[in-house]
Amino acid sequence: MQSLKYLFTVISILIIALMASPALCGHGAKGGPPKAIIHGGDTVNISGLVLDSHKEPIDEAEIVISVNGKEIDRVITAHNGKYVSRFQLKKGEIQTSTIGVEATKASFASQSLEFKGAELAQKGDHFFISEDLSLPRVLGPAFWISTIIFILAYVLIAFELLHRTVAAMLGGVLMLVISYTIGTINPEYHIFSFDSAINSVDMNVVFLLMGMMIIVGVLKHTGLFQWCAYVSYKLAKGKVFLLAVYLMIFTAVASAFLDNVTTMLLLTGVAIEIAISLSINPLHLLIPLVLASNVGGTATLIGDPPNIMIGSYAGLTFMDFVIALALVCVVCMVALIVFTKLVWGKQYASAKVENVQEYIKVLKEQYPITDPRLLTYGLAVLGFVVFLFLSHGYWHMEVSVAALMGAAILLTIAIITEKVNLIELIEKDIEWPTLMFFIFLFIMVGAVESSGLLALVADWILDLSAGNFLMACGLILWVAAIMSAFVDNIPFTATMLPIVAYLGSVIPGSENTLWWALALGACFGGNGTIIGASANVVTMGIAESRGYRISFIGFMKTAFPFMIITILIAHAWLLIFRPQ
Repeated sequence: MQSLKYLFTVISILIIALMASPALCGHGAKGGPPKAIIHGGDTVNISGLVLDSHKEPIDEAEIVISVNGKEIDRVITAHNGKYVSRFQLKKGEIQTSTIGVEATKASFASQSLEFKGAELAQKGDHFFISEDLSLPRVLGPAFWISTIIFILAYVLIAFELLHRTVAAMLGGVLMLVISYTIGTINPEYHIFSFDSAINSVDMNVVFLLMGMMIIVGVLKHTGLFQWCAYVSYKLAKGKVFLLAVYLMIFTAVASAFLDNVTTMLLLTGVAIEIAISLSINPLHLLIPLVLASNVGGTATLIGDPPNIMIGSYAGLTFMDFVIALALVCVVCMVALIVFTKLVWGKQYASAKVENVQEYIKVLKEQYPITDPRLLTYGLAVLGFVVFLFLSHGYWHMEVSVAALMGAAILLTIAIITEKVNLIELIEKDIEWPTLMFFIFLFIMVGAVESSGLLALVADWILDLSAGNFLMACGLILWVAAIMSAFVDNIPFTATMLPIVAYLGSVIPGSENTLWWALALGACFGGNGTIIGASANVVTMGIAESRGYRISFIGFMKTAFPFMIITILIAHAWLLIFRPQ
């Protein structure tokens, strides 16, 4: 296990270093063989964009420039779909020449155009023209291979046949290997390049998670989260349902500002101990808490990984999420409290509550604040980070910068004061497998986006919705919810991002509402089954290790109806208020 952690650490550092390398990350028009310099000749500049049927840029398309049927230049489109060709002809030759431009790329039909040299604009001995090309998609070998690999990786992740990080790594690397082996022999099998793979990784998401993991890892050494559980019990004064309500509210609020997986990691053990002391099944307390964590995490940009991905992709700020989603999450929390009372009310009522004051004293001794000074520093830094989250739109700063800044400050304080062991924190508190999973997941999604799968799904949803906002909003919300209930909502959200962006651009009046439909569907849908969200898997895994196991169907019987209730609330909310 220790060697596995070191392996993940080393691989992560290598990938981040590779991303920082200009030689690897640089995109642009790559020229062919050196062009002959003709002294006193005419210089020709041909440029333009290569776009797909959705008017989205196509990178790494090969452009062949010919003059009178003879190839004279070969360039590659940049990340924004732009190509630039510059070459020379003999003086006066351009006026009588026919120039051809042909664009090719795997999974696209080749397109070409011709024009006379006399059509070019002229300034002295320089000639200019800009010509755009539109390439229609084709379902070629690259499309089918990438789609099959992607689906197989999904199956491995969803049914836990292989660790999700290894499954994503296997899928992403296999696509690259096929691209550079079979794809070199036959370009139709080339899925995408290494440059495209690196550029498809959203480092804003990766660094945000890393920063928050470090901050929470330091705060964990202060005993803060266990102390909060003790305070909840003290406020409830032995009333078990009231205790569950307090814990759900605390979990929801904590999950809104911290990663909900981390929140449940810290609270699950304490909740189990409290449930055992009350002689109730810990699952009757843990299931409401994990449902609350997924609802609370929906309210902010940083509360749930799908929101982080949506915010980073769509350029939405922390306050955009709060304004659009916080109130509907409050409504869903009220629904959860009522639901909890109806489902587990009898179990709570049968709990044995004896010597409440005595047990409060025991909890106070067991769960004190262990390091008040470090806690003071930690809360101050966390407050500063949250301030930057709230105002990052004004500073035009990515949220990952705020998280990493807070992590660096707090880590520096903790190390200088010798409160935290750096090596221990890096090994245990930074979830390297999770970060690696994100990296390779982004690579896999980038591959199927490049080969055309996402465009196909987008066209299907657009055709089904007939360009109607109400239909598109409902489809995105419910498809996201049902899919996220049965597969991890992280890869599903990554798949849907370009689709929702396209639909938002072609459906009048949708603006940001479709993004909120995706966020609500992906986050609330994660409550449907035990594998729907990472927080579910983590919480139930800890419970099982303590001897309290619940089956897939057992969890679904309770959680799925609540998921349906919250999606109905969200659907009504989106249709009535249309948050922008």
